Amino acid sequence: MANICDLNNKKAKIDYPTHWEYKVIFDAGVNAEEKVKEIVKDREFKLVFSKFSKDKKYASYDLAVLVLSEEERLEIFSALKHEAKYVL
Repeated sequence: MANICDLNNKKAKIDYPTHWEYKVIFDAGVNAEEKVKEIVKDREFKLVFSKFSKDKKYASYDLAVLVLSEEERLEIFSALKHEAKYVL
């Protein structure tokens, strides 16, 4: 499936600063709030529980973080990938 960036061969324009949203999935026993605070440090963020997986093994969250640049946005994504089971 092609996305809009693929169709016109241009990079999406994102105006910074912006609140960037991630879907983050942790193992159910993990303290998500603590993990997110370690990653985003003093940045403004909002973490909201979404749901448990059917077998209650995983917990998903919606995370919005104020990011100042593309570099910062990608750095947070990378750090989340290192700590969480999945990041979208």
